[in-house]
Amino acid sequence: MTTPIRCIITDDEPMARKGLQGYIEKTGFLTLTGVCEDALQLNQLLKTQSADLLFLDIEMPYLSGIDFLKNAINPPRVIFTTAYDQYALSGYELDVLDYLWKPIAFERFLKAANKAYDYFRLQQSEGKQDYLFVKVDNRLEKLFFAEILFAEAMENYVRIYTESRKLIIHSTMRSLLDSLPAVNFIQPHKSYIINLDAIRAIEGNVLHIREYQVPVSKYLREAVMEKIINNRLLKK
Repeated sequence: MTTPIRCIITDDEPMARKGLQGYIEKTGFLTLTGVCEDALQLNQLLKTQSADLLFLDIEMPYLSGIDFLKNAINPPRVIFTTAYDQYALSGYELDVLDYLWKPIAFERFLKAANKAYDYFRLQQSEGKQDYLFVKVDNRLEKLFFAEILFAEAMENYVRIYTESRKLIIHSTMRSLLDSLPAVNFIQPHKSYIINLDAIRAIEGNVLHIREYQVPVSKYLREAVMEKIINNRLLKK
């Protein structure tokens, strides 16, 4: 990567924030762009400032890190920081990059930071493509982004709908979303990813895509509508 990874720290403990800030300053490929005391501050900050990576505490007042991540539209990638190990499964389900237990040693922090570095470097190298390869049964199939109408979660699989076919792949929704260009694809509901260009109509909390109807979470409707409007304006 040629540019540093932009990071935001969110933690309700002053010493934890200070410790992470010091670690980030020691790591040349990271740059700190924001520090928040809770998820509500983070939510407000992300409306005006973009970031690549969140160091996100889980147990915070008002809104936990897990609840924030569940309800966010296309959030930055996340490394959870917490003193409790019972949230490991939630971190896996939300497809976070890593999970750091407090107190965090610099050696362990650096390992997580290097994982993030490798992830973003891979994303940059793939960013110019207009397609991806998906594994269907025992073969890899080339799938152009423009072909995709929407995708639907199916437990440990994802069903991808196109104009002419339906493909079932072994993937998480987060992994698939990370493989798609953010300018065109969003997740309006935990079980769906949609191509903004495929939307034919909007009716209440339902998006009409060809003959299909895709629900929009009531918690995400405002953010989804803003993204749809911005997408239309950018392409005028």
